[in-house]
Amino acid sequence: MAIDCPQPRALAEFYSRLLGLEITYDEGDWVTIGSPGQPRVSFQQAPDLLPPQWPDPQRPQQMHLDVTVDDIEAAEEQALALGARRLPGEGENWRVYADPVGHPFCLVWD
Repeated sequence: MAIDCPQPRALAEFYSRLLGLEITYDEGDWVTIGSPGQPRVSFQQAPDLLPPQWPDPQRPQQMHLDVTVDDIEAAEEQALALGARRLPGEGENWRVYADPVGHPFCLVWD
């Protein structure tokens, strides 16, 4: 999976900390996080990116990650401290956030 963003290293650092995955590759305009045997996520430079506007269908989310957490309150505190912001929308076991670029993601718990 590759996520478009203006500054790949900055967004890779956000997700690296959020997901607990290491940055394993950095070519400037393409940065990858992950580890052997784990899913990898890459971030590619898109300087003119128009970020999604949740939940506006004129600027759709394009994709989003569901991040499973044990403790939603602790996970939310961490995500917000890293630069995420809360978006409208939640269910019995999920809440919606935006990463620093504006891509939506969900924190999901059992």
